[in-house]
Amino acid sequence: MHSFIHSVGALFLLFLLCQPAQAGDIPETGGQAVVLAAFGTTVPKALPGILNIRDRLQRQYPQTPVKIAFTSNIVRRVWQKRRGDTAFIKEHPGVPADIFTVQGPLATIANLQDAGYRTIIVQPGHISAGEEYLDLAASIDALGGIRTIKARFNPFEQLVLSRPAMGTAGEQHPYADDLTLIAQALAGDAALAEKHGSTLLYMAHGNTYMPSGSAYLEFAAIMNRLYPRVKTYIALVEGYPSLDDTLPLLEQAGVGKVLLKPFMTVAGDHTLNDMAGDEPESWKSILAAKGYEVMTVPRGLGENDAFADVYLHHLQQTASDNGIVLH
Repeated sequence: MHSFIHSVGALFLLFLLCQPAQAGDIPETGGQAVVLAAFGTTVPKALPGILNIRDRLQRQYPQTPVKIAFTSNIVRRVWQKRRGDTAFIKEHPGVPADIFTVQGPLATIANLQDAGYRTIIVQPGHISAGEEYLDLAASIDALGGIRTIKARFNPFEQLVLSRPAMGTAGEQHPYADDLTLIAQALAGDAALAEKHGSTLLYMAHGNTYMPSGSAYLEFAAIMNRLYPRVKTYIALVEGYPSLDDTLPLLEQAGVGKVLLKPFMTVAGDHTLNDMAGDEPESWKSILAAKGYEVMTVPRGLGENDAFADVYLHHLQQTASDNGIVLH
């Protein structure tokens, strides 16, 4: 009984979120679609970190719609408010129209389902399997579990969730392989640091309430193994290891120069302010005050084609695992 009530409630939520389908929305590609579900950003010039991923997925599968969704409620509200700000729109002509009307994953999935797309892959744009990803997974699991009395009325043939850049737990696709894939995609970062005789320090987001630091530290270890001529460190805005945890390591290593880069999909507020800002509490300022020569590269990982293709790699594996042929 509880399962039936849960399914009915999820079904009600799905149709509540739907918008009426237009005649031109009926799919001609077997009813398959992809939702790129990223946290989002309110910084216009940071959008390429997400848009580049979307564009590379779309170019690979030109007949399969790839829709962007933002998992952050706050970020969506900012963009929806800007939709009526003609001055802002005029000032930022490069912002795609669909960003101003961006929805959350539930609404995006609902609209696609209502338009006839019944096979949907949700590709997270998140870096790690942290809070945002796990919340997204809970929603997809609930929607994907809907079963109607008559099977032909099930809202989805398949609704499946892919994995974030750093992978997830399990033996089918070992997370260490995904970390290695990322490290290979970031060879250019190591080359840039080596060119300038610098140590490479990444700023990742992390989470105060989740023990996510081990995956980041393992990634740094892989970087150091692949690129031994450059010492790579990673510190988190939230959680362990923090910048305070990392500073003694830099001192012990006798570091003089630091190449500081975001380990985030977009170069948004954390990058522009917390990492590269001029305020005394920014990482750049803290490092400079300790005598390090600091070079910042405020560029989101998603702007790097090789890193963006990590998500394409995950999407392709997820499609194959579920017998879905994207076009």
